[in-house]
Amino acid sequence: MFAKAFRVKSNTAIKGSDRRKLRADVTVAFPTLGTDQVSELIPGKEELNVVKLYAHKGDAVTVYTSGGNPILFELEKNLYPTVYTLWSHPDLLPAFITWPLVLEKLVGGADLMLPGVVVPPTGLPQVQQGDLCAIALVGNRAPVAVGVAAMSTAQMLASGLKGKGISVLHTYQDHLWRSGDKSSPPAIAPLDPTDSCEEKADLGLHGNLRSLSLEGEEENGQVPNPEASDDPNSRALSQDSVDGKPLQEQMDELLEQCFLHALKSRVKKADLPLLTSTLLGSHMFSCCPEGQQLDIKKSSYKKLSKFLQHMQQEQIVQVKELSKGVESIVAVDWRHPRITSFIVPEPSLASQTVQEGSREKPYLPPDIKSLYCVPANMTQLFLESGHKKGSTLEGSEVRRIITDYAKRNNLVDADNRNLVKLDPILCDCILEKNEQHLVMKLPWDSLLTRCLKNLQPAYQVTFPGQEPIIKKGKLCPIDITLVLKTYNKKVTVVRNLETYGLDPCSVAAILQQRCQASTIVSPAPGAKDSLQVQVQGNQIHHLGQLLLEITW
Repeated sequence: MFAKAFRVKSNTAIKGSDRRKLRADVTVAFPTLGTDQVSELIPGKEELNVVKLYAHKGDAVTVYTSGGNPILFELEKNLYPTVYTLWSHPDLLPAFITWPLVLEKLVGGADLMLPGVVVPPTGLPQVQQGDLCAIALVGNRAPVAVGVAAMSTAQMLASGLKGKGISVLHTYQDHLWRSGDKSSPPAIAPLDPTDSCEEKADLGLHGNLRSLSLEGEEENGQVPNPEASDDPNSRALSQDSVDGKPLQEQMDELLEQCFLHALKSRVKKADLPLLTSTLLGSHMFSCCPEGQQLDIKKSSYKKLSKFLQHMQQEQIVQVKELSKGVESIVAVDWRHPRITSFIVPEPSLASQTVQEGSREKPYLPPDIKSLYCVPANMTQLFLESGHKKGSTLEGSEVRRIITDYAKRNNLVDADNRNLVKLDPILCDCILEKNEQHLVMKLPWDSLLTRCLKNLQPAYQVTFPGQEPIIKKGKLCPIDITLVLKTYNKKVTVVRNLETYGLDPCSVAAILQQRCQASTIVSPAPGAKDSLQVQVQGNQIHHLGQLLLEITW
């Protein structure tokens, strides 16, 4: 509704009687708010303005502002909270969860479709069609959009999570939000106990996917165990090391080495405040020496938070909980003797040889194009352009062929060149049976839309340095699912990695290190020649973050 600029009709201070009526209306509309919360939202004496405006589609909207921020808006006698209000009251409305990349679509005016909804372990919130709903992003309860349920929860589940879920009215970053102080959503930790702060820190997956291109040396779908490897480098941290140090002491030293290495060569002052999970996933892991594996659980600290407490006691860093349940490094003493005296190790000869041999090539995503395949019942329409049944075309090619066909056969209406007359071939290709003798002309956009809809879906995948691969059918996205195995025992299952050139065994090996959790690679049920990766625990947020950081 506010994706485009609106026109303000009036902006006046609210009257005392209207203020009292608004407070009563809020109490009725949002019964979960206590009296004190309502008084805080609708203050008795502070400035409160009533803004009457017209949205870009002509809807008359009344907006209530307090302290310069819009707090409520009224549409057709219904009150809706803004994101500014929901950030102070995140549980005011039932919230549906989606991925961060979806936000850009919502800001542009799109509704939330059910395939983009992430189902939490507790299930979808219970709503009826027409109920007010909030939309939040994975990993943060702070709502980023407000809308109305397009169907009930039962209908959503019955549809297999297909179709429109929420009709979006207002979003973070839209023009209504811009009329306020333009603040960003606060970080509010999820209620899911599996996403606790310390677990986030230990399971941080904020690194990039450069190492996802590790050659698939593992065979038979088994994830390699680094400790069981015959490679002497992989036994660098063992009980039988040359210096005779126990494993826990070796891991403590490695942990401190990676920490100091990250602070000295990777973390900059501009990065602060820095999430502790980002420090671990994006910086410390990448500082681990060749042939060694950083495993905090095998150290004496057991958890990243305890290790950072120790580093804070040494006055190397300062750690604060900037939002509930989420810790960040807010200050670093780069003049501390431990940092200044630390010598960044030179890359090993083995590491250089590996890089020169391109064993660990950076991940380069494939180029993916949507295509359209000519079905048998539309062959006549494409014959003149030299295409036959089964030919694949890009959308622009289809538009060009249809345009040329209409012009070549004099089908453009002489009186209105925006209309196209339908000849028998076009009628057979794009009209339903009940339209055959009723629809004689169509606008250009409707003609092209119908034509594209009736063609069969296909796609082309081109990996760098390889020939394009064309496949019929719809492109399957990477599927991430949380499965409840037994009571309170969950695993995260990832499928369809191969479509995007990601080796499941390599992904599993990286997740095993990054998540500090066990992984299993096995055949995907119901899919031919496809593997799935299982990761112990609820890793949806972390795995989603990892995959989203690829530059597609």
